[in-house]
Order: sequence, then C-alpha cells, then structure tokens
Amino acid sequence: MAAAPEPVELYGTDYTRDPYPLYAELRARGPVHRVRFPSGVCAWLVTGHEAAQRALTDPRLGKHHSRGNAAWRARASIMPEPQHSQLQVHLLHQDPPQHTAMRRLITDAFAHRRMEELRPRFQDMADALLDALPGTGRADLVEGFAARFPFQVLAEVIGLPGQFADRFDRDWGKVVQPVGPQDPGRPAYEARLRGLQRYIADLVAYKRREQGADLLSRLVAACDDGRLRPPELDSMVFQLLVAGQEPVTNQITTALVALLRHPEQLETLAARPELLPRAVEELLRHDSAFELTTWRFFAEDADLYGTRVPAGDSVIVSLCAANRDPRRFPDADALDLDRSPNPHLAFGHGIHFCPGAALARIELQVALGTLLRRLPGLRMAVPESELTWIPAVLARGVDRLPVAYGPGHTASPATGHHTSPATGCPVLHAPDAAC
Repeated sequence: MAAAPEPVELYGTDYTRDPYPLYAELRARGPVHRVRFPSGVCAWLVTGHEAAQRALTDPRLGKHHSRGNAAWRARASIMPEPQHSQLQVHLLHQDPPQHTAMRRLITDAFAHRRMEELRPRFQDMADALLDALPGTGRADLVEGFAARFPFQVLAEVIGLPGQFADRFDRDWGKVVQPVGPQDPGRPAYEARLRGLQRYIADLVAYKRREQGADLLSRLVAACDDGRLRPPELDSMVFQLLVAGQEPVTNQITTALVALLRHPEQLETLAARPELLPRAVEELLRHDSAFELTTWRFFAEDADLYGTRVPAGDSVIVSLCAANRDPRRFPDADALDLDRSPNPHLAFGHGIHFCPGAALARIELQVALGTLLRRLPGLRMAVPESELTWIPAVLARGVDRLPVAYGPGHTASPATGHHTSPATGCPVLHAPDAAC
C-alpha cells in the first residue's frame, strides 16, 4: 500500500469559488487522497462516483465521534463542552442500532406524500416573499428569498411555534463553520453556540408544556418515555434547525448561479416549467450545496482502495467530485437540464441518505419555479467575480446574490386549476428518485 502523500489543501479563494478543476485532477490520480482543511485537520478524501457509493455503504466506516483518534480530536472536534456532548450526538454522528432507532422517529414527518400535501402551503410562502420584492429593478435573492423561504417551510414541517420562529437568529447557522481555539473569531463562535443552546432549551420546555402532534412534540415525548436521551433530543433539534434549512438556502443559490451562467437554459426552463422536476435533479448534480460528507472512521487500520488509512483518521466523501465523474455522467461538467438517468449523490447514499430529500426537492421546485415565473428577465446585477462564496468546509453557496429583473414581476397566479402550484403543469407523482 502507498505511503501517505503530502496533503492537498482544500481551501483558498480559488478553491471555494470553483473546486471542480481540483476535483477533476484528483479523480484522474485515483479514488483516495490525503487532504488538509483550514483548521489544519487532515483527512482522506474519496473521489469518483463508484468509490463514493462504496465508501458510503462500507460497514467498516462508522460515524460516531468516539471513533476519532487523538490527532483528529485535537483539531476537528473543536466545539467546546458542554455543547459538543449535548449538540453533536444527532443522526449524522450515530451508527446502528442507535442511528436506526433515532432515524425512525423523524422519517414519517418528511415522507414524500406529506411533503406533496404541503406543497400548496409552500407555494403561498414563496409568493408572499416575492410580493415583498420591488416590482422591478434589483434585489438580493439571498436576503429577500433564499435565506427566508427554507426556514418558513421548515417551521411548518416540524411544528416550530411562531414566537420561536421569530426568535431564531440566522447567525446561529454559522456554528456549522467551526472556528479554532486560537482564532480571533472564537468568542463570537462560542456566543452563537450558547445562544442556540439556550434557544433549544426554551423550545423543548415549551413543547413539553404544549404537546401537539407535530415532530418537535413527538421528539420531546420520545425523550420523556426513554427512547431518547436528553442530549440526543437537543442534538436532533439542533440538526433540524440548522441542517434543515441552511443547505436548502445554499442549494437555491448554487442552482440560481448555474442558471444565470446559462441564460439560454434559464429561458428554456422559464418557458417550459414541466421540465422543473428533472431540472432540479440536474442542478443538484451540477453543483451540490452538500459538497462533502461529514467524518467517517475505521475502527482499525484498513485498506481503502489500495491506500492504508490508520484507525481513527477521518474519511470524507466528496459528493461534488462524484457528481462530476465522467465515467458515470456523459459530458459531466455540462449543465443538461434534460439529463436522464441522473444517479447523483447530492443527498448522500446508504443509511445516512438525507431524510429530508423529498422536502428539499419540492422546496427547490417551488422556489425556482416561482422565481422564474415571477421575475422575468432575471439576470445577475453584478459581475460574477463579485459573488462571495461562503467559507463553510462542507457546503457550497453564496452569501449574497444581487440580481436584476424587469420590467416587472407578475402577480400571483390565479388558483382553481388542477395543476401543480410550483410549475403550473399537471401534478407529477414520480417517485423520489425521479423528482
């Protein structure tokens, strides 16, 4: 087996803006690469579609942080106590059988049928947000739409009370962008963690007093009857509030940037909304907001595609690199809104496949369909070089997206037809894999 090479650095302005040239170079070299993140932590990165699928289902690779070795914990496991023990034991960091039991508590709430039933409500939310934009001219689609719509949808789906929705500080979402102990931004990072933890404690106490049939109430009940430990409850609420909205915000932005780079395809999609379900799949593949998976670990030294990986070293799968693998996707770097089949890995694979995938797909269909329908002539209002990509390690997206449109966006569509509120075409009841 090959010796450990000098790590490839996965950071910097050029990489954050466009990681795909580097991913192409790494794929050409082989499936496993030693990489270094901004924190200084080193990991083993898996690239390529086939290698990614196999790694995501490899039973030797576990997710629980207790598997990480001392070198990993020194730099990567940097959320301080007590927050690390109380907010980092959610589904993404669990292995069977505990993962299986915890996941079972949330799957019904995100079932495809229920998400379709809520689609008209999501459409109302999207239209209300666009009603508040200027009738013509310019707007920042992150501030005016992408940062707001996913949170409103999430609150509806999980049963977040209005007073808690109003209290939620979007700045708390930055806690998934870890700041090292010596970083000058560390005090602000820890303040976000403490604020979010107080918020979760208040929310749990409220749901314990005001029990309902919603997901948050059911999770509190599961804790009270012993199916969840209190840290697992807090952690799952943390995961819902942060992972349930920020990735969709980012995916709306990556999808819009891709379409704005390809105005002819944007115009085609605006003119043919029946293409939306398939187009969303391609936009997920072309530039996924979930760029990398979270950590996985071998319990003992192991071979990974011919590379020796020490026990407790972190293994990370590049979903974006897998989704641009030309061995699986013809003309993989091209945006083809009619691509089929499209077996992308934007939501992961295996037992940790995103449980909110059906919701995210419908959110993206509603969001993009509404924006394209109601903002004619949509185009970037600044040079693309002025877009700032977020510095998150695992995710992609822009923090502002100034656009121009005109001469004016259209009024809300009339209702009463048996069509999809998101697309204006007959409602599609395709399985998850196709929509």
